Amino acid sequence: MLKYFQSSVSWWLSTYSQNGFFCAHAGTRGTVCGATMGQLTSKSASDAAESNTVPGIRFTSHGDPPPPHSSPRTDPGDSGPNLQIPGTGGGDSERQEMRRSSIYSTIDMVPKLDFYAGSLSPRHVRPSLETLRRPTPFDDGVWVNNSELSIPDVLETEGTEPPAGQKAPVRFGWVVGVMVRCMLNIWGVILFLRLSWITSEAGILLTCVIILLSVVITSVTALSVSAIATNGRVNSGGAYFMISRTLGPEMGGPIGVVFSFANALACALNTVGFAEVIRDLLQEFGLGMVDAENDVRIIGVITVSFLLLISLAGMEWEAKAQILFFVILLISFANYFVGTLIPPDEEKRSKGIFGYRGEIFSDNLMSKYTNGNDFFAVFAIFFPSAIGILSGVNISGDLKDPATAIPKGTLGAIFLTTLSYLGICVTIGGSRHASGNVTDVLLGNSTDGCKGVACQLGWNFTDCMDAVGADGCQYGLAHSPKVLGQVSGFNYLITAGVFAASLSSALGFLVSAPKVFQCLCRDNIYPYIGFFAKGYGKNDEPLRAYLLCYVIAIAFILIAQLNIIAALISNFFLCSYALINFSCFHASITNSPGWRPSFHYYSKWTALVGAMISVGLMFAFSWRVAVATVCIILFLFAYVAYNKPQVNWGTSLQAGRYNIALSYSVALSRVEDHVKNFRPQCLVLTGPPNQRPALVDFVGAFTKHISLMICGDVLMGQSRVATETDGMVKWLNKRKVRSFYTPFDSDSLRGGTRQLMQAAGLGKLKPNTLVLGFKTGWREASEESLVDYVNTIYDTFDSNHCVILLRMMDGLDVSDHFGYEGEKLFRRHSPLSWSRAPGDATGERMSSQQVRTAFQNNQGKKTIDVYWISDDGGLTLLVPYLLTRRKNWGQSKVRVFILGDEQNMEEGRQEMISLLKRFRLDFHDVIVMTDSERTPQPKNLKRFEDIVAPYRLNEEQQDGASESELKTLCPLKISDKEMEALRTKSNTKVRLNEIIRRNSEHAALVLVSLPVPQTDCPMSLYMAWLEALTSGLHCPVVLIRGNQQNVLTFYCQ
Repeated sequence: MLKYFQSSVSWWLSTYSQNGFFCAHAGTRGTVCGATMGQLTSKSASDAAESNTVPGIRFTSHGDPPPPHSSPRTDPGDSGPNLQIPGTGGGDSERQEMRRSSIYSTIDMVPKLDFYAGSLSPRHVRPSLETLRRPTPFDDGVWVNNSELSIPDVLETEGTEPPAGQKAPVRFGWVVGVMVRCMLNIWGVILFLRLSWITSEAGILLTCVIILLSVVITSVTALSVSAIATNGRVNSGGAYFMISRTLGPEMGGPIGVVFSFANALACALNTVGFAEVIRDLLQEFGLGMVDAENDVRIIGVITVSFLLLISLAGMEWEAKAQILFFVILLISFANYFVGTLIPPDEEKRSKGIFGYRGEIFSDNLMSKYTNGNDFFAVFAIFFPSAIGILSGVNISGDLKDPATAIPKGTLGAIFLTTLSYLGICVTIGGSRHASGNVTDVLLGNSTDGCKGVACQLGWNFTDCMDAVGADGCQYGLAHSPKVLGQVSGFNYLITAGVFAASLSSALGFLVSAPKVFQCLCRDNIYPYIGFFAKGYGKNDEPLRAYLLCYVIAIAFILIAQLNIIAALISNFFLCSYALINFSCFHASITNSPGWRPSFHYYSKWTALVGAMISVGLMFAFSWRVAVATVCIILFLFAYVAYNKPQVNWGTSLQAGRYNIALSYSVALSRVEDHVKNFRPQCLVLTGPPNQRPALVDFVGAFTKHISLMICGDVLMGQSRVATETDGMVKWLNKRKVRSFYTPFDSDSLRGGTRQLMQAAGLGKLKPNTLVLGFKTGWREASEESLVDYVNTIYDTFDSNHCVILLRMMDGLDVSDHFGYEGEKLFRRHSPLSWSRAPGDATGERMSSQQVRTAFQNNQGKKTIDVYWISDDGGLTLLVPYLLTRRKNWGQSKVRVFILGDEQNMEEGRQEMISLLKRFRLDFHDVIVMTDSERTPQPKNLKRFEDIVAPYRLNEEQQDGASESELKTLCPLKISDKEMEALRTKSNTKVRLNEIIRRNSEHAALVLVSLPVPQTDCPMSLYMAWLEALTSGLHCPVVLIRGNQQNVLTFYCQ
């Protein structure tokens, strides 16, 4: 029994393992089914059978088929071996659920989330249509019931679970991971060190306006971020990841660079703020090191080095530090608001703090700008306090559920921090300019010579208000950054809050910048940055990117000027906010079915307004910095657009292009045809385009950026797999040919071409011209193949389409150039020898190899000779004109040859020149051929007779048979009667070839009017005419014929 089982498994493994799925019928005992995991061979199956455990195989009994909604299993009453997949026994309910089948078939599976979780590397794969379509197998005449075929096992990617003994990565919820992190970054140094100064400059009202305007921008951006974040799984990379996956790498790449840089600057900003506080504390105790500015530099470098060590310790330690900072900040805020309720003592009054007094609030209500400041200058310094809303987004890869955490955490942080900013702005307005001298109290009721609202409260700060520099007022909103500490209940708790705010923000940005930059580096959009993509540890920490961010932060810490750094950061973040909002707007406006955010509380129009406000504020803050930012973005954009990285992220730009193409195609269908708008829309029978590059280049030369080009590949007796089709498209793109590639299955070239001409294209974007190569080896071709080829030309004429034939003296097929046995032109063949499986090196080389052709070379001042023998509507003139618009053919001189006689030669020439001028065709010369009716040379006539000789009917073939019967039996044969009737036409073709060879020996290209055969013209004779017209030339020859309708006009309407 075991031996029979092994042989059965071996046979079925070899049959079904090709697509990773197999079912084995084990005699009368049951059916063995499963999926090959990796490369499972019959030998491994046999070895597993010996141990009664077959990997990837399930056993089901014939006696009791399983219900259709459950996985097949062995009948408990069966005495045969019970075979199961290791690790998927009956106790593993999850695996059993995963293998549940549809009621239609046990191979067909019910919908599962696992099939959609990760489209790039899915953990589980559903059976293909090929698998579902397979016929039910038989074994020794016994039919294996389809209901007994097992569901294929799933394919699981490696690394979905951490190895045993290794800790899982740290993941955060919406409170700790997003809301707390955003609040800590919003509560930065601007709040503690600059908000009081901003209030003194802009006044309480305008400061509230600044805060609310910032909230509008951040709230709209947060809504856009929430929509994008809930439209699919967001990985690490934050704003860069969202913008690049929405707008594409062209916009995502520049923002990734700028946003990473801006985060590094934000780290420097908060570090400088912390260093200023430490410096002031040291100066209070007389412990200065060098001077005020260099002390900030020294303290800043030491601080950012300490923060780097925390970051290198990992996200877990960084999160614990952030929680500690958050608690300190809450205590600091409580201390401040309680302090505003405590009546100020004499020392506080001497520093300009009088509590809630209406006189002071009224005086501080309006703006009092100094030192040339204005509203936008003050706004630019405040705005960095609003840049923390993306802190949670930037570590999206470390969140448990980014789609839920980002909206809740970000919007919650904006709401709470807005209340705190407004509260501090209003309450801090009870302070004014002061000297800090307790002796400046007014004695008596006299206020003569006293300035300011403090006079009404019994204090005279006139002297310090009139003085400047060191003698001026050292306290109050406009002069002291320590007002919050002076108002609070306990000053040093505010200092602790400054420490917590600056350090937490600096630490947050020091973590965010490397995370974003790591994602950018891994996408390989820009060169030379892949070194920073490497991650370490369970959380994939970007240690190298940490060091880069550290170096950038130190460079800007050395500036040691908080206001300068703040103005730079504002522009970079406003640019990021503008693109985030535009991403949301663009994704919404394109109506892509893939845009389905679960967060619905957003509007595409508010997103657009948010983007416009952000751009406007960039230029309002500092137009110079804004222009520099835009230039950087454009430079980075141009680089990505030029290199076109090979990524496919399903962006809204792709959806937008589809919408635009669809809208214009529908609109074009309503436009009536006009001769002025005629374009040669070509269906080019190239077969595989990479085997006939000359044909592709010729048509591409006069259709690129002008008209439609479709490379048609009629597949006779074969099929083209998707990977090969993609390879053809990539070959065309690499060659910079603007063309579609359309393979089509058909029994014959004639049938396939007819159906392509009818079905290819869309609306008015349909072919009106058929382009094919000349059948060079037509005399050696089979009768069936030649008849198929000629009938294709005949059908094109009958369908009122234009026809173009290209003949290269060396032939069009270059497959032999690569050493492959390629298909010959339009010949029925077996599947191509270069058909390949994905990843095959030979096939990849074939699809990417580029052969240079004559149509890619610069032709210099060579001539393009046009033999306009028959008036076809002007296509014969239009194609060379379009060629001369290309760079390679721009200097070529076009000569037009026409028929005429010696008596009227000059008159005919002038008439043609006049016509060409009215057509606005700047051709070089017109030549009249007056000797076209002469008899051809005998040797040329002899050569033509030799060509048609094999197709002449001899007397024996004609005896006893009618002409119609002969045409049916021998369609290529030429009777003597037909030969004599068409001899004059034949001689004309031979004579014309003599003229062409004499006049166009050194031409770069020759175009000749293609003769239209009558229905009674023998096919072989017609091919002999084409051979006679084009033989003996060393340059490419084009036989061209319009559909007898005008394609040129000299009228304006």
